Amino acid sequence: MPQSLAQLTVLVSDYDEAIAWYTGRLGFTLREDTPLGGGKRWVVVAPPGSEGTGLLLARAATDEQRAAVGRQAGGRVFLFLRSDDFWGDYRRMLAAGVTFRETPREEPYATVAVFEDLYGNPWDLLQPKG
Repeated sequence: MPQSLAQLTVLVSDYDEAIAWYTGRLGFTLREDTPLGGGKRWVVVAPPGSEGTGLLLARAATDEQRAAVGRQAGGRVFLFLRSDDFWGDYRRMLAAGVTFRETPREEPYATVAVFEDLYGNPWDLLQPKG
């Protein structure tokens, strides 16, 4: 079996508020929410229909982790949400209250716009050309 990425960890302040945001605003599916004891949970969300990589929502537990919530990539775009209907997803996300940092733009590689997750991590919504 070839290697693949299973999950990417996103530090969050609270499991339930993160689940609500990702499922309610982005329309992601809650794949798993398993208690691990001691208040820890294994929480995975992913775009609907996605069979690949999911996001592991990990509650920040230390001062260092809490300081990194919303700044996981040092202010750079952290994650890329690929779309096959950019304008439909863009309008749906706007209506759901997602904050976009810019108006959509056409680049040689994609239609793209930067948005923020609930903690301020920047993401690209993009529909590749071709």
